[in-house]
Amino acid sequence: MFTALFGSVEQGIIYAIMALGVYLTFRVLDFPDLTVDGSFVTGAATAAMMIVLGYHPILATITAIVAGFIAGCMTGLLHTKGKINPLLSGILMMIALYSINLRIMGLTAENAIVRPNIPLLNSDTVFTQFQSFWGNLGIDTALTDFFKNTLGLKTAPSTWGTIIIVLIITLAIKFIADWFLKTEVGLAIRATGDNKRMIRSFSANTDTLIVLGLGLSNALVAFSGALIAQYSKFADVNMGIGMIVIGLASVIIGEAIFGTKTIFRTTLAVVAGAIIYRIIYAVALRIEWLDTGDMKLITAVIVILALVIPQVLEKQREKKRKAKRRVERQHEIAQGGNHLA
Repeated sequence: MFTALFGSVEQGIIYAIMALGVYLTFRVLDFPDLTVDGSFVTGAATAAMMIVLGYHPILATITAIVAGFIAGCMTGLLHTKGKINPLLSGILMMIALYSINLRIMGLTAENAIVRPNIPLLNSDTVFTQFQSFWGNLGIDTALTDFFKNTLGLKTAPSTWGTIIIVLIITLAIKFIADWFLKTEVGLAIRATGDNKRMIRSFSANTDTLIVLGLGLSNALVAFSGALIAQYSKFADVNMGIGMIVIGLASVIIGEAIFGTKTIFRTTLAVVAGAIIYRIIYAVALRIEWLDTGDMKLITAVIVILALVIPQVLEKQREKKRKAKRRVERQHEIAQGGNHLA
């Protein structure tokens, strides 16, 4: 169980990068961007394709980020210049990316133009390269002995290198996002999401800000896809289905538990929400009468609970506040009556 939860935390940290991208569009820009389902695979396909062709994993990952940025910008241009509905712009780009992703992966096939998946079992990735450095430090052996001999666990993670590197990357992106959203451009993007008409009255080009925001969002999503492909050792054209729902679930769960008072707190909540989502997911799959085919159902139930429970709790708190105000008012009236008497 501990090993399974450990793996879920690792994946949750990587998916947190995607959730930060979804947060940029869903909360900051107030844009329902369904490009995510396609750009996640674009990142995975681009990175896997370049790794198989012999490029360095870091260069492959950077190229995947650029590909995601371009995909996001295309969605933004469809909406701002093509005057297409935001939801429809995302859907059109998502559909287009399905074929583009098949073409990208097809670059590794000798006898075909398209390819639905790329295995990376014997390829170097950012994780295997970090492991070659991490393994020489001897930290894994010390931690394994601690968990097995001191805590008495039967099984322990084989390595802690992966969780360390993904945690460093995700926290770095979180702090960069915090900084960016407080810059002049970041504040303009936030203002565009709050009130486009107001920001236009200050002569700001909201179209450029929307395109930039969507580009950055999908760059993060593609980055997450590239890391997941290297973590899972494969890229598949269907691995992005339902990714927008997972991203929304992470944002909603994090906000419901940790609040949204500051940018720092909100982005931290999004990261924590992605990790909590993966843990809930792993625990749900261990229930005997549930199957891996129920994954989408579990995702939907988690999102529904994340949406409904905060509303129920808020209603309960509002009832308590009203009851408290009623008691205070009755007390004030009683004191006023005694004073007159």
